[in-house]
This record gives sequence, structure tokens and C-alpha cells, in this order.
Amino acid sequence: MDYFIIAVVTLSGLYFHWWLYRRIRRWSDRDLALSMAGDSPQKRQFMLTSLEQAQQQKVSRKALEAWLQGAAERYERDHV
Repeated sequence: MDYFIIAVVTLSGLYFHWWLYRRIRRWSDRDLALSMAGDSPQKRQFMLTSLEQAQQQKVSRKALEAWLQGAAERYERDHV
């Protein structure tokens, strides 16, 4: 019974840390996209949509900033 309790607590802790890590990564990615949008509500929505597209295309975390920067530049070019 002691081993069972230890196993349950350990697995719960590992799951919680994994969940927290994923949540923080999601928040930081969202914050990165919104930081490039400025105060414009339309650009904020465009950048969040672009972030979703990058996630669907499985853009790596190293390339995400450059990818979002390109999306922001496309927005500026198309909406000016």
C-alpha cells in the first residue's frame, strides 16, 4: 500500500509539472504574439490567428518569433 501511495503522489506531481509547463509555454507564446500587435484590436486578433496557424503548422519554438514577426510585417504591409 505504501508503494501505491508513493506512485500515485509521484505521478500526480509529474502530471502537474507537465501541465504547468505547457500552460506557461502557451501563455508565453500568446504574450509574444500580443507584444507584436501593439494597441490595435484588429492587429491583436490577426496575431492570435497567426499564432494558431503557426501552431497548426508546427513551427518550432526557435522559429516562432521570426515567424510571428513576418506575420506582423505582412499585416503592416497589407493594412497600411
